Amino acid sequence: MSNAALFLHPNGYDTTGPSLLGRHAAGESFLRGFLRHAEVDRYHFWNVTGRPQAELEELVNRIEPPRKPIRWIGQARRHELSDPGVLNVPSPEIDAEAWQRAPHGARHYALCGLTHTTATATVMRLIPDLLIAPTEDYDALICTSSAVRDAVETQLSAMRDYMADAYGPRRRPEPMRATIPLGVNVDDFATTPEHRSAWRARLDIPDDAVVVLFVGRFSVRTKMNPALMAMALERAARRTGKPVYWVNSGWIEPAAAGPGFHEETRKLCPSIHYREVDGRPADVRFSIWSVADIFISFSDNIQETFGLTPVEAMAAGLPCVVTDWDGYKDTVRDGIDGFRVPTVTPRPGFGADLATWFANKWISYETYVGAAAQYTAVDLDRAEAALATLIDHPKIRRSMGEAARQQARDVFDWAAIIPQYQALWTEQRARLAAAPPEPTRRQNPYRPDPYVLFAGYPTRHLSRHDVVVLNPGMDWPAAHARLSGALAVYSRFNRPSDAELEVVIQALAEHGPMPVAKVIELIPTGRRNFLERGLIWLARHDVVALHPGG
Repeated sequence: MSNAALFLHPNGYDTTGPSLLGRHAAGESFLRGFLRHAEVDRYHFWNVTGRPQAELEELVNRIEPPRKPIRWIGQARRHELSDPGVLNVPSPEIDAEAWQRAPHGARHYALCGLTHTTATATVMRLIPDLLIAPTEDYDALICTSSAVRDAVETQLSAMRDYMADAYGPRRRPEPMRATIPLGVNVDDFATTPEHRSAWRARLDIPDDAVVVLFVGRFSVRTKMNPALMAMALERAARRTGKPVYWVNSGWIEPAAAGPGFHEETRKLCPSIHYREVDGRPADVRFSIWSVADIFISFSDNIQETFGLTPVEAMAAGLPCVVTDWDGYKDTVRDGIDGFRVPTVTPRPGFGADLATWFANKWISYETYVGAAAQYTAVDLDRAEAALATLIDHPKIRRSMGEAARQQARDVFDWAAIIPQYQALWTEQRARLAAAPPEPTRRQNPYRPDPYVLFAGYPTRHLSRHDVVVLNPGMDWPAAHARLSGALAVYSRFNRPSDAELEVVIQALAEHGPMPVAKVIELIPTGRRNFLERGLIWLARHDVVALHPGG
């Protein structure tokens, strides 16, 4: 099975920050699953941020102690990604990575990206840009659900039509698209009688009460409107005549909206015993499932693409009542693992005003997705009936919960999903090996060499025929003192080392003026471009003079 280097940016995997997003939980879960189940002889981690290695090692060990050796690839050592030959990026931004790869050669390695939220302005820009960037047919974008794959294909199709009209038939390859769901580590969500008793005691819930659980971020505009769940639960509680407890485990964004969020939700379900829990701590995230008998999540927002919490609920053995929406369609089997409640939105063509206002930045992202969600309706009759069935019938709850847990283990455990990643990487490696030689290496037009882009600024450019002359009174101690001053070292980016500069100063002192071409031969090949550029720094601070050659 093929391996891949993981693009190890802490923001893609760390769930301990103040803002916990779905992509953080998904990234942490993936990394834990990869470390547990990948059939590899070692792990390849690319330290793309240049963080201290010990910091990243602590993050990895906190998530899952590695069982195989780790090879760390330094921030600036992109060329080392040729082994293992695939770079796995925890986001859809492989267009930017393709441009970064281009100067090193597109045949160096393949790219594998992943969709999360696809409704932001940034992602809606980069999806069409996959057809402009130097992506290849051995690159891939993983879509986490059939719904989000449809959305990606819709954008690509529109961009393809535009390019065909403007530039003629398409000749460039396109990255593959593969549908692979997010996963869970099923055993992490095992419920226990001890946790159930502890949570019920903590929340003052009777042992025999029916508890419905929601887990997720509390945001009316960007996540889901709790009104839909509240109204359905209120109707179900009145229909059954039984006491129903609703535990909301999550967190508010923004925090200032907290009191209003819960107060307004309570007003819509006065018969429901309402409980709030901060869902961010790790001990809560993995134990809160034990409190519940039923899981509920009425996603209504286009910011969602997969929806991980229903799968986590299935892993915990809970029957789910969810909306028939986005990735939920691929996870909860209606009538088997729980119930999917029908949804309805305006037909295509009725959102052009939203698109225009968002494109012009007249409304924020929060307003854009919130306004779209405002026109998503849920079949409350069906929701009431589904909840009432589960509230009234413990046997149905148990049978559906058992089916859900088995489905989670068979289909959504990382033990089943990591092999799909490795199979995709194997196909990418095969396509990469079969690709013809690259005719030319491309430069990145979005980030050109500043000395290319601004070549018209100076009087002239340094030539290797130019002559380097050590200025009178200069030796290494004098040069070092000058070059160490605060006005000389404000930027330390890729300068010649002190040892290299000392060699140059001594050579000029002993042998007199030398052409640039001879000066740079004083140090190893891989450092010569840095030294040639550094000679101008020496001249800038009056250590040497540079005279036109020829």
